[in-house]
Amino acid sequence: MTSLVVRTLDESSAHLFDTMPDPLGFGDRHRSTRYRPDWRRIAVRDGRTVARAAWWGGPEDSQPLVINWFDVAEGEEEAGAALLRTAPWRTDELEIDPPSGWRTDPRQRAAVAARTAAARAAGYVPLVERFLYRWTPDRGLPPRPGRLLFSAEPDDTVFFDLLRRIHSVTLDAHARRAIEQGGADRAAQQELDVFRWFPSPRDWWQIARTAEGETVGIHIPARNPAGPCVGFVGVLPEQRGHGYAYDLLAECTHFLAAQGGGAIAAATDRTNFPMAAHFTKAGYPVVRERINFWSASAAAAG
Repeated sequence: MTSLVVRTLDESSAHLFDTMPDPLGFGDRHRSTRYRPDWRRIAVRDGRTVARAAWWGGPEDSQPLVINWFDVAEGEEEAGAALLRTAPWRTDELEIDPPSGWRTDPRQRAAVAARTAAARAAGYVPLVERFLYRWTPDRGLPPRPGRLLFSAEPDDTVFFDLLRRIHSVTLDAHARRAIEQGGADRAAQQELDVFRWFPSPRDWWQIARTAEGETVGIHIPARNPAGPCVGFVGVLPEQRGHGYAYDLLAECTHFLAAQGGGAIAAATDRTNFPMAAHFTKAGYPVVRERINFWSASAAAAG
């Protein structure tokens, strides 16, 4: 096998990123994603691009946050691993977003397997699989049960305390990882950092209460750089079992729809069956899936 050439792209060479087959449809997935040319890399053998990856961050981020486009040609898993290992940035998280139903398509299943093998060889370990949703106005707004009252809360310490309580019993893999590394405080702080990172207004954050004034949970309508999204829905452990997560999701959807943003993105872990059921009930179809990988070295460092 001939030698491999790995290069980071720039404005003049950015077009080379598009010189590979796209069996998982990442081009459609990231049609509106804005990448910096110099945060994209390719691996070339015999003049043919055999692996590519794109690192992504928000417009104000000085370093990429995640690798969210990673392609590897058949039999070139080691080239893909080399592409990641030699990058000038070490990003803790990598995402692969195959189409919904990819497990039943042999070509897509093989493509996911190749990318997974390359990610593992580069030092990334699977963390969780997720459903990606997209609500559109033609689905209709989900009915509001009318059981809860919603209000803004300007004090971040109130949200921090509620997040600690919500994550004390959680099915969310990212929160559970944070708890293993630094307890409920770390999980709550990571969520708050994400909420603050969103470019949407701080006064969108809302607390849900019963008519009697008992706090039920929180929901965070948000915008990320790609558009409106359900930033967070969480119910306090002592309030679970009543289906309140649906109430929060319905309110979040109404809130974002009223802002005139059109489609609304959302996600949940595949193993979070209650939340997945609420998304289905609220009219959110699964449009893609996601496999989240976490850097093994970051996991070991805690």
